[in-house]
Amino acid sequence: MAKNNKDKFGFVFSTDPNFKYEEKSEIDETLSPQNQDLRVWLEKNHRGGKTASVIKNFIGKSEDMELLCKEIKTKCGTGGSVKDGEIIIQGDQRKKIGELLTKFGYKFKLAGG
Repeated sequence: MAKNNKDKFGFVFSTDPNFKYEEKSEIDETLSPQNQDLRVWLEKNHRGGKTASVIKNFIGKSEDMELLCKEIKTKCGTGGSVKDGEIIIQGDQRKKIGELLTKFGYKFKLAGG
């Protein structure tokens, strides 16, 4: 049986003697709200026919994204989660999310949907 030499990013080897592999690391710090440029989408695809408001382009630590998600869920009175670098809030909550993001100092645009 052949030995699998792949690492978790899919690299096997390089023939370039000067190649230096750099592992991707998690973001060290979260950008301030004024420097964020978020997009708020309304999506229905792949959600069993249910509508969800999705916040994209958050740059920062996953812990900070989780805190923002929790705050939005609490203020909107609905469920949600963080998945694949996006904040997903149940239902069409774009107006409330926009008001909250403005209150917290984030720049955002309503997009798609």
